[in-house]
Amino acid sequence: MHKQLKLFLVANSFFMLPAGMLGPLYGIYIKNIGGDVLDAGSAWAIFMIISGIGMMIMGKIQDKLKREKLFIIIGYCLQSFVFLCYIFVSNVAQLYIIQILLGISMTIQLPALNSFYTKYLDKGKYAFEWAAWEGMYFTISGIGAFIGGIIVKLYSFVYFFVIMFVLSLIGLAVAFQLKEKWI
Repeated sequence: MHKQLKLFLVANSFFMLPAGMLGPLYGIYIKNIGGDVLDAGSAWAIFMIISGIGMMIMGKIQDKLKREKLFIIIGYCLQSFVFLCYIFVSNVAQLYIIQILLGISMTIQLPALNSFYTKYLDKGKYAFEWAAWEGMYFTISGIGAFIGGIIVKLYSFVYFFVIMFVLSLIGLAVAFQLKEKWI
C-alpha cells in the first residue's frame, strides 16, 4: 500500500472516530436539546440531502480543478468547526443550521477523498485497498460508538464534543501532510 494511502487512512480515522461516537448517541443528544423523534429524523435528512445533492455538483467542480488536498483540508476544517459548534446548540433550529454546515463539509470533502484515494491505489490490489478503507471505517466507527457512550455516561455531551473536536484537529494536522498526485 502506498505511503500516501496509509497517511490518508490515519487522517481519515481521526474523523471517523468522532463521527462514530456521535452516531448512536444522536437521538439522545437531540432529546437533550428539546427535540423529539421527528426532529432527529429531520435533522439527519437535512444533512443527508445537502450532502447528496452537493456531492454531485462538487464532484464536477473538483474534476475540473483537480485539487483534492485543498478540498480535503477545507472539508475537514469545516467538519472540525461543526464538531465544536455542537457544544453551543441549545435548540432544534440551531441544530438544523449545524446539520447544513455538516452536509456542506461532506459535499466538499467526500468527492476529493474518493478521488485522492483512487489515484494512489496499487494496480492489482484494488479490492484489498478499498477494503482497508471500508474496514477501517466500520472498525473505527464501532470503537467510536463504544467510546462515545462511555464519555457521555461518565461526563457529558460537552466533554464529548470537545473530544470530537480535538480528534478532528489531529486528523486535520495529519491531512496537511498529504501530497497531491498529478495524473
